[in-house]
Amino acid sequence: MKDTMYIPTYDDMLAAHERIKPYIHRTPVLTSSYLNDLTGAQLFFKCENFQKAGAFKVRGASNAVFGLSDDMLEKGVATHSSGNHALSLSYAAGRRGIPCNVVMPRTAPQAKKDAVRGYGGIITECEPSTTSREAVFAEVQARTGAEFVHPYNDPRVIAGQGTCSRELMEQTDGLDMVVAPIGGGGMISGTCLTLSTLAPEVKVIAAEPENADDAFRSFKAGHIIADDAPETVADGLKVPLKDLTWHFVSTYVNDIYTASEDEIVEAMKLTWKRMKIIIEASCAVPLAIILKNKDAFAGKRVGVIITGGNVDLDTLPWFKG
Repeated sequence: MKDTMYIPTYDDMLAAHERIKPYIHRTPVLTSSYLNDLTGAQLFFKCENFQKAGAFKVRGASNAVFGLSDDMLEKGVATHSSGNHALSLSYAAGRRGIPCNVVMPRTAPQAKKDAVRGYGGIITECEPSTTSREAVFAEVQARTGAEFVHPYNDPRVIAGQGTCSRELMEQTDGLDMVVAPIGGGGMISGTCLTLSTLAPEVKVIAAEPENADDAFRSFKAGHIIADDAPETVADGLKVPLKDLTWHFVSTYVNDIYTASEDEIVEAMKLTWKRMKIIIEASCAVPLAIILKNKDAFAGKRVGVIITGGNVDLDTLPWFKG
């Protein structure tokens, strides 16, 4: 961990919540008696698929954009992202009237690319690997001079993501656990940031695809293990942990569980069918790991963060050919 790394605090989260309130939704918490019966747990789904820009990432992006000083505005902001951070930063930048440049993998869902452009973001494509993403981004930032807002390894972003679990705790009458997906770790870090102060008795569980299980392996090994280009239907969870998110994961996360591709798709279908809501494959991983490890969750009150709903309806994972 870098000595100079700023670790956001609970007060940063509270300040973020006040700053972003005009630009986000206080998303609903939904329940399903069918899924409760199926899992043996009481599940409370925090539905960030109903968030502005369709994903929780608008919280962190808005906090970063609206926290910029006036002298930083002219050159705008820039980032690299597989989708939801890109479109969320584009949304926030548009609300503040500043330019937004984003580097996206050429394989990113078309629906997310369309949303970025719809919000006024300027896309530069890269190959679907962390190496290519970071190299192309370096060129874009050098050309534009824009303020880099990292998709997750940024204290402003993590403080913004932490507002989600603050709302979740206010909307439920006590929880035993909160489960969220993990890729780079922005949402999990924000969850840890908030709950370690607000409700330290609540366990934080991360859910990850088996095909992109670098966080699981990092957690077991005690140091970051980064995969460059994993393949998984959960396109939002392909990126590795970084030093700031690793701080939160290694300090506060209680456990990480993984799910197979088939288990993720089945949990996604089950949510669409039973809850009548559209969620991304990445958001189905928490339910998949709960179904797979029922004994760990049975009898518990479990918050489940549904992170987004930006789905390409022409390429749903249960359609073949």
